[in-house]
Amino acid sequence: MANRYTAGLFVSLVLVTVLTLAGCATRGRAVVYVRTPPPPPVTEPIIVAPGPGFIWVPGYHSWTGSAYVWVPGRWEHLPSGRRAWVPGHWQHNRHGWFWVEGHWR
Repeated sequence: MANRYTAGLFVSLVLVTVLTLAGCATRGRAVVYVRTPPPPPVTEPIIVAPGPGFIWVPGYHSWTGSAYVWVPGRWEHLPSGRRAWVPGHWQHNRHGWFWVEGHWR
């Protein structure tokens, strides 16, 4: 009986943990909310492009589940048929802060 109770308690704890973490930042298409705002963007030098047809994708703060970490900017080759990179950004609503992915336009 104790083992069944312990197993049920463990499964419940795992489920609560997963649902709590799902409420903290964006992963793919799922929206995950963070209670604390992101730090100001880091000013980073933009080095010379590696060649023609490259666009600078700026760095951003990513949420790890417990803290923000800076992801440095990088050069990306412009995909065929695209004109510009729309940077990702943190947005706020009544649930908290959430990440909106950057995309090519």
